[in-house]
Amino acid sequence: MKIAAPLSLATALASTVQGMEHMNEIKIMENHKKKSHVVSPLPHTYLVQEAIPDNFSWGDVDGKSYLTKQLNQHIPHYCGSCWAHGAVSSLMDRIKIARKGQGVDINLSIQYVLNCGADKAGSCHGGYHTGVFELIKETGFIPYETCQPYLACSSESEEGFCPHIDTTCSAVNTCRTCSGFSDKGGQCVELNYFPNATIAEYGEIGGGLLGMLDTTSKRVHEIKSEIFKRGPVACTVNADPLRDYEGGILDDPAASTSSNHITSIVGFGKDATTGQEYWIMRNSWGEYWGEMGFARIAMGKNMIGIEDHVAWATPGEFTIQNLRPCSEDGVMCGGEKQGVQGHNYVSQEYVDPSVAFFAAKEAKDGESGLRTKK
Repeated sequence: MKIAAPLSLATALASTVQGMEHMNEIKIMENHKKKSHVVSPLPHTYLVQEAIPDNFSWGDVDGKSYLTKQLNQHIPHYCGSCWAHGAVSSLMDRIKIARKGQGVDINLSIQYVLNCGADKAGSCHGGYHTGVFELIKETGFIPYETCQPYLACSSESEEGFCPHIDTTCSAVNTCRTCSGFSDKGGQCVELNYFPNATIAEYGEIGGGLLGMLDTTSKRVHEIKSEIFKRGPVACTVNADPLRDYEGGILDDPAASTSSNHITSIVGFGKDATTGQEYWIMRNSWGEYWGEMGFARIAMGKNMIGIEDHVAWATPGEFTIQNLRPCSEDGVMCGGEKQGVQGHNYVSQEYVDPSVAFFAAKEAKDGESGLRTKK
């Protein structure tokens, strides 16, 4: 009897879930006007296919992971914020890569994006990856997660406790701290300067009319080059075949390429037995889903639409050290504008890999020229 009851409950829950209507979490907001800001040479323009290995993952580079923590968009209650998770996690990973995996991971505030990105990035009812990047680029920062932990709420959400809390875009909903229990005189206050990260460049592979003309091999090379040289990317997918994914390479010719979900791609590989190439996709449904939160998706077939709209962003600067630490109650972090925080923190500036690539090429060409003259 003790075993039968849980099994009956599980069966009932499974039946309910199967009949559930899933929303399309992809939505391009009205004020998302600029889908790219590209300055540096794109990796596919200077990397030849032979320079990219068959198997590569930022989760295992010579035994070391350059990926930040796994995420779950569905707790403490449901929120259709996959677009924010996919975009922000890829940016966090690229910051870790830029730091060569050193130091404590820098985690960024997805809740800030939900609080302040309603008209440009999205909400719990859907959004778009490049909208997140445009928001961060235009506002000039995204706070670290300790400023604003994930609540799975946006201003229009009626789920759980969302109707009872304030998630409007304000200073206190950008970065805050609380000094103690309110009945003891404590209060929550805004912080006017705080650790943050910026975006230098962002773009989309496959977006626009020109992207529709890409051959499969060209599109695959562009995506692989971007991942291999600069880090994980965000991508749109059809989530329906993923809901009951049990591992292995997802390769279903009948699967629709119509996208309704956004995830990230952290690497790629090739099956030693079948020769099938695949993408290593990271989801935002927690480690209990898939292969510890990951899935392998067949490459070169636009399986579940994974190769249609791939977005990337490079960091600009990110805080690595306090010069003037904030007090516990937040008072010492008040009274100054975010734009004049330079004397409070030390930031590291991102250097695009193309700089080193072309410097090495120039040096090599110079040596070759000298040998020729001799």
